[in-house]
Amino acid sequence: MEMRKKLSENILDKFSIDFLRNQVLKNAYGNDDTVIAKLDPRILLVWYLFLGLVPWFVNNLWFLMACFLLVLVTTKLARVAGLVLLVFAVGVFSQTGYLFFASLFFGGNASTILPLLVLTLKVATCSLASVPVFSGLDPDRLSNRLMWYGCPARLSFSISYAYRILPMLMEEFQNILLSFRMRGNPPAHETFTGKIRYLFYQVTVIMHAFYPLMLNTAKRSRTTVEALEIKGYRYAAENQAVRKMKLSSLKVTYNDLLFLAVSCLWIALSVLVSTLVSI
Repeated sequence: MEMRKKLSENILDKFSIDFLRNQVLKNAYGNDDTVIAKLDPRILLVWYLFLGLVPWFVNNLWFLMACFLLVLVTTKLARVAGLVLLVFAVGVFSQTGYLFFASLFFGGNASTILPLLVLTLKVATCSLASVPVFSGLDPDRLSNRLMWYGCPARLSFSISYAYRILPMLMEEFQNILLSFRMRGNPPAHETFTGKIRYLFYQVTVIMHAFYPLMLNTAKRSRTTVEALEIKGYRYAAENQAVRKMKLSSLKVTYNDLLFLAVSCLWIALSVLVSTLVSI
């Protein structure tokens, strides 16, 4: 009984709002010192486009496993937050994992494992490839990368601004939850069942906090836009000298070429192995 109580405290106490906020902010801003974060963003985008599109058109199991291992190692190097990996695992299982049990329920057998494994590797590889790429880029580097590839200045700035406003959203969300907590009457959570009820209570409060969060964020966004207009944002976005100054920080280094060469070598070896196995 005592062991079950301690286990419930260790599991359910971790899923607090502060824990979720720290995990989100860590994934967005806490990976600047990793190997992946120091690479050129243009190289990362090309790498992501390949591993995010090519696996969908390939059905070879060995090639898909090699791509998944490459993405998995890259995710490890990027030091992605554990909450993001948990959401990724739950998402992959919700998309493909339940199909195996459904096939068994409707008269299937073990022969369905192979095609479901191929589908799972496709979904997992294409989904996980975006995690290390976007978790290791700060807003400025992401905006500069999109601008270098020819995206409109307003679009690249909008994506960069969405990253920058994330801490403001989390702070506003925390304040709204604190106001709900001061006026609410949460259930007692000393026992295991009480902790379950308290978890459902927190989910309900989060749902109720959505509208005031959007309203307060819209008010702050309007103030930010007015400040940008006063400082001449439209002129700076269209001026070629400013554009050249922003893009001057993008440089392809030896580490970028090494990362690209290792990835290409691994993909080439996987194609060779898959070809030899299929003969």
